[in-house]
Order: sequence, then C-alpha cells, then structure tokens
Amino acid sequence: MHFNILTIFPEMFPGTLGGGVVGRALDKGLWSYNAVNIRDFAINNYGSVDDEQFGGGVGMVMRPDVLGSAIDSIKKRGQIIYFSPRGPTLNQQMVREFAGDKDATYTLLCGRYEGIDQRVIDEYDIMELSVGDYILSGGEVAAQVFVDSVVRVMDNVLGGGNEATANESFEIGGLEWPLYTRPSVWRGHKVPEVLLSGHHGNIERWRKQQSDEITKQRRPDLIKEK
Repeated sequence: MHFNILTIFPEMFPGTLGGGVVGRALDKGLWSYNAVNIRDFAINNYGSVDDEQFGGGVGMVMRPDVLGSAIDSIKKRGQIIYFSPRGPTLNQQMVREFAGDKDATYTLLCGRYEGIDQRVIDEYDIMELSVGDYILSGGEVAAQVFVDSVVRVMDNVLGGGNEATANESFEIGGLEWPLYTRPSVWRGHKVPEVLLSGHHGNIERWRKQQSDEITKQRRPDLIKEK
C-alpha cells in the first residue's frame, strides 16, 4: 500500500509512523509513502500557497492553482482524501474497507489555514474525511491517524494475524473489557478471580458482560438495536 502525502510540512513524516508495528511494517516494505511539499509549487519566491478569501472573512485559503499543480505532479494518485470536519467521521468499518486492498494507493491532502479552495475538491472529486469532532492546526496529524489505523489492520503487520485485532474496541461491536496482567495483586488491587480460574467459558462470559456494561455507560451510540 502506498500513500502520497501533500503537505507544507514534509518533515513531519514519517513522524510517529516510523515507530512501533507500523514503523516495522514500513521497514519491511508492507507500505510506503511519498511526502510532497506543496510549497514546491508556490506562485512566487516567497513560497506562498494561500491567499485571502473571496467575500471577506478571517483566515487564509490554500490556492487552487498551487494545489492543482501539486496534485498533478503525482502520476499514480488513487483515491484523494482531504481531512476536513465536513466529511464523514472515520470509523473501524471504514478503516477495514480502506485496508482491504493491500496494493491500493491513497493521496492524502493535508490542509492548513482555513482550508482549501472548494474548486480543488470539485475538480478532483476529492473525498472529505474527518477524524473526529474537533479542529486541528492542519491535516498532518489526521493523515498520521489515517495511515496508522489502516496499516495496522493489514495482513502481516500485527503478530497473531487477524486474531490480534478481532477483540479490540469497535471490532467487537462495542468497547473492550478491562485488561489485567502480572502481578495479580498491585497496591492492594486484585485481578478479578474469574480471570485466574482457567475456565475459558466463564472468562468469555465475564468479558462479554464487562464490554456490554462499559459500552452502555460510555458509548450507548455503539449499541445496535436488535
């Protein structure tokens, strides 16, 4: 899988994507990226990529001529994604769909300032995508979230295969149950006896009950009506 990343801060990549399991997958060639500096296509010697809004208003907008040249420089673009609060919110089902084709190419457009000229979105039929109901300084962090979430569910990235992600939050239809490890007693807090019993049936029932209760309390929106 390959990611083209359009940004005015190419030095931000790979960033956190260079570490952990995703970083190891990068080293193994399971995915690759190309950070394209939008300023290389600026309209003047000052490296300007933005201008004032038509109609007035606070904040600058990234120019369509600059962005168009940057996008056109990429020969194999695949689906172009622009990180914006106007798009649908990324969820685990979408992540699985994006990760479904290990040979796919995605071009990730990282906006800055107030955003990008609408004509760029229309011209290239760009998909807008949100990573949550909050505002970031730019799309670079969102791009790292996108790449991390997609790459980690690809085959051969996590040890244990598909089982490694099958019991995670959102994969199980709700939130994950509480997790415990050694020591069995820490600062007076004991691990629930059922987890020490070795009775797999009881353990699975306990985990399901805990998951259901936590999901109901914290994310009732995840509970599907039967």
